[in-house]
Amino acid sequence: MKITEKDTYTILGDERDDVLDFAMYLEKIVPLHYDKKNLVIDLLKYENLTLDQLVQFIKLSNYQRGGKLSYVIVNTGIDYDLVPDEMVVVPTLEEAGDIIAMEEIERDLGF
Repeated sequence: MKITEKDTYTILGDERDDVLDFAMYLEKIVPLHYDKKNLVIDLLKYENLTLDQLVQFIKLSNYQRGGKLSYVIVNTGIDYDLVPDEMVVVPTLEEAGDIIAMEEIERDLGF
C-alpha cells in the first residue's frame, strides 16, 4: 500500500491489482491505524471500476463518517450518478483535498 501524509489527511493507494482485496485490507487496517485521520482512497489506477467494486468500500466510508472524519474515494472510471449517497467519489486528488477542507470547516462550524 502506498501511503502519502498531507497536513489534514492521508492518501492510501493500492500498489497491487485487486480492488476487492484492497477494500478488505483497508477494513482491517483503518480501524487499527487510521481511525483518527481523514482519508483519501486513491483508486485512480482502476479506470474500469464498477459500481459493485465501489460499494465494497461503503462499510469503511460509513465507519469513518460515523467518527466525524472525511473519507473520499478518487476515481475517474465510475459513473458519479450511480454512487450511493453515503460515499464521496471525486475525479482528482486535488478535489479530494478540497472536499476534506470543506468538511473540516463544516465540522468546525458544528454541521
